[in-house]
Amino acid sequence: MPTPMGDSMIPQEKSAAVTRGLRQAFGVTEFEDIRQMTKGHTSALKFRIVVQGRPYLLRIIMRTNSMLGPTRQFTCMKTAAEAGVAPHIWYTSTEDQIAITDFVEEAPFPATEALVRMPAVLQALHALPPFPEGVHSLDTSCMFLMHKGTALDGFIRKFQEPHILSGSESEDLFAWHAQVSAVYPQHDPDMVSSHNDLFKPDNILFDGRRVWLVDWEAAFLNDRYADLAVVANLVASDDAEERIYLREYFGQPPDPYQLARFFLMQQVVHMFYAMAFLLLGLSGDAVDQSEKAPDFKDFHRRLWAGEVNLADKDTKVAYGRVHWERLVKNMRQTRFNEALKLVADRHGCP
Repeated sequence: MPTPMGDSMIPQEKSAAVTRGLRQAFGVTEFEDIRQMTKGHTSALKFRIVVQGRPYLLRIIMRTNSMLGPTRQFTCMKTAAEAGVAPHIWYTSTEDQIAITDFVEEAPFPATEALVRMPAVLQALHALPPFPEGVHSLDTSCMFLMHKGTALDGFIRKFQEPHILSGSESEDLFAWHAQVSAVYPQHDPDMVSSHNDLFKPDNILFDGRRVWLVDWEAAFLNDRYADLAVVANLVASDDAEERIYLREYFGQPPDPYQLARFFLMQQVVHMFYAMAFLLLGLSGDAVDQSEKAPDFKDFHRRLWAGEVNLADKDTKVAYGRVHWERLVKNMRQTRFNEALKLVADRHGCP
């Protein structure tokens, strides 16, 4: 039996907008069933609705900040959906900030299978017509750390002032950041359409046959290695698997430059998520070093399996520490200096 809009979980102020969407998409004004989807860390409301016996996903954006409005994400989502990277779209309204898409019934997606499937998905994503460029002040990808300017300066001050890390650790962090920033190409002409929010496994859905990417709020034109490095954290557990992953993406074994650039981007990822999540989780307190940080591989295995909720403050701190510890380990390898030199030589950096 149809569910009247007034009796549903839809916020009252969005009821008329949803009715308009249902009428335009399906010629009805009510749905037969509704269930709120709580999985995932997003400010948007998500519902599984049933219309004419078929399930769909209703997404309602609740942000009021116009700079984070739906225009760009709906544009990117439509481009991805037309290419079969995102679920089919039945209705969007930038004015009402709602979208209705196919609902993906998820199946288990082992990391071993994702290791060879995800590179093809990223390859298809990165081959899409160019997305709009990002806004550096709102950049939620790790490449934010490579964009010099007032937004980055403010973020660094916000991280430094509470003394979250010890003095020597903070000095190391920003010395490493300066080294990478000095050689990493920040205006590469080979920019690609990127998702930029794939550190969350919730945005990667597998139906048993195909992989779908969802939640396009952070999508824009970006460095291809950003998506590559973030997803590798989830599905590639060692150097050998990283080479398999990159071989699947590039269609051939990665060359020394590709390996070096990928490695440097991994360090940018570790810096960014260490800083962001320690800042979010600690609220200005210093890191408690008395408790050992979780193991990097095990934490990401659990994250991929849906056993970790990054909305929890303690988990945010653990996630930040996981990335910090991996960064410290990697920066002490000879591979770091070798990668710096190789990338610097390719781009003519002193």
